[in-house]
Amino acid sequence: MDQAASKQFDAKRFCQDLPAQPGVYRMLNIDGEVIYVGKAVDLKKRVSSYFQKTGLAPRTLLMVSQIASIETTVTHSEAEALLLENNLIKSLKPRYNILFRDDKSYPYIILSNHDFPRLGFYRGALDKSHQFFGPFPNAGVVRESIQLLQKVFRLRTCEDSVFNNRTRPCLLYQIQRCSGPCVNKIPPSEYTEDVQRATLFLQGKQSEVIGGIAKKMQQASDEMAYEQAAVLRDQMQALHKIREKQFVDSGKAVDADIIACASSKEDSSRVCVTLAMVRGGRHLGDKSFFPQNAGDYQPAMVIEAFLAQHYLNRSVPNLIIVDRKIQRGILEALLTEQSGHKVTINQNPIGERRVWLNMASENAQLALKQMINRKASQEDRLVALQQALDLNGLNRIECFDISHTMGEATVASCVVYDNFTMRNQEYRLFNIKGIKPGDDYAALRDALTRRYQKIVQGEGRLPDLIMIDGGKGQVNAAQEVLDELGIGDANLIGVAKGEGRKPGLEQLIFPAQKKSLQLPNNHPGLHLIQQVRDEAHRFAIQGHRGRRSKSRITSSLEQISGIGAKRRQGLLGRFGGLKGVQTASIDELARTEGISRKLAEKIYKELH
Repeated sequence: MDQAASKQFDAKRFCQDLPAQPGVYRMLNIDGEVIYVGKAVDLKKRVSSYFQKTGLAPRTLLMVSQIASIETTVTHSEAEALLLENNLIKSLKPRYNILFRDDKSYPYIILSNHDFPRLGFYRGALDKSHQFFGPFPNAGVVRESIQLLQKVFRLRTCEDSVFNNRTRPCLLYQIQRCSGPCVNKIPPSEYTEDVQRATLFLQGKQSEVIGGIAKKMQQASDEMAYEQAAVLRDQMQALHKIREKQFVDSGKAVDADIIACASSKEDSSRVCVTLAMVRGGRHLGDKSFFPQNAGDYQPAMVIEAFLAQHYLNRSVPNLIIVDRKIQRGILEALLTEQSGHKVTINQNPIGERRVWLNMASENAQLALKQMINRKASQEDRLVALQQALDLNGLNRIECFDISHTMGEATVASCVVYDNFTMRNQEYRLFNIKGIKPGDDYAALRDALTRRYQKIVQGEGRLPDLIMIDGGKGQVNAAQEVLDELGIGDANLIGVAKGEGRKPGLEQLIFPAQKKSLQLPNNHPGLHLIQQVRDEAHRFAIQGHRGRRSKSRITSSLEQISGIGAKRRQGLLGRFGGLKGVQTASIDELARTEGISRKLAEKIYKELH
């Protein structure tokens, strides 16, 4: 046991005073940092076991050696202890607990509660006044599903502000992706039928939908309404194609999550948990998770940690299928109580559910293998760059780039590479103001000052390498800022584009050195530099385009005399944005509140 910790903590005496009741315990090190959170049916027995058992795993022995104190909280039940444990793990992120990244909200498909319901993409808290379908494993699956539903059922996807102010059908109507309810191109009763069919389809009742359409098609044919019959025939064909593409289609409206765990034989610290989602009998896709601190834990314990951290305080399907035997009683009871419906955790599925689980297991193994290969490649790249730059401790890189259009809407980006991956959540954009348009040096100075001023004040940490997308001038400007902030010894390089701006010919520029460094075009270290530099460039362009678009929408109307904030807001709201205003006729503009015929003519002239 660590001497400093053992002097402060008397385990035997502490355990004697513990109650034999359910609760949560928190292990702290000598610095007061919580290093582990656990739950217990019997606090006395569970905590004592850490100091009485022999043959503990090396990781557990290391953790115990660092204990300087233990805090406990008694709860009324094991279920209450599980909830408290989960909340503490998420908030404290102890280094010896299995930690899963918290995906705060999964995407859903929404059918809004309107006379003409809107089909759309949704994230956030679920409002019972609308219909929600999902969750889906990623945004791409949602958008693909919406496109399919548009093609078959032609439901509106526009926001209410656009829908309520349309005077003519939009492009989606012209390409037969919307039935035009905004301008009464479809009777309310027919639109309601399309909504009902879409609802049944999303619930997995495809056969019922196809049967209903077939019946209506025959009726239209009997009445010689051949155009209507043709539309219904096309709907049926599209639905048949969609059903044929389904990876899993049980024929039953089953909602289930399938969870499989894979571990690496070569490296026990690397674990993958794959979550496959089946809704309404349809496989919606899967998502892989790579937990932190999972080394030396049994796969069953990893699954239990995933179930607690992923599902508590989140929507849960009726059926969860897992590939390990776990302690499921408390979890089943908690999830059932939370969701308001019976939740079953199946550890030994048969039939098609066994097939689902086998697929999830294969995908978990594949995802783990791909992650290990990617990480090995990243490790090779980082080691090569460390050697090329003679920076043995190089791990964290921050890269800056500037983007603007002829000096308009200047934006600086800062992207972060750390622990062998890009850290998207740590990216930052800086809107640059108060400089001469097009002055990249001034923009760079502003961004660097704002970024590292906080670090000088004690917030965050200085990266091992600061990278600038630019040449000697940009590097000198950056060095001046670092000198002024008192961190002039920070490692700094510029990445100058080579001859003809061809990848592989980049020159690495160092401050106070006349000679640059050009790595071979197949050098792994150069590939890492290109990866980080390209990401900074992409992020800067994305930020610049967003800022430019926003400023142009506002400025185009602001430049017209007689258009104040209220009238501008009225126009944008009525036509759903600047594009709608630009395509509106003079008569349509004049029907907007506060816009006279004369002013409408003026607006039309200015925008064309």
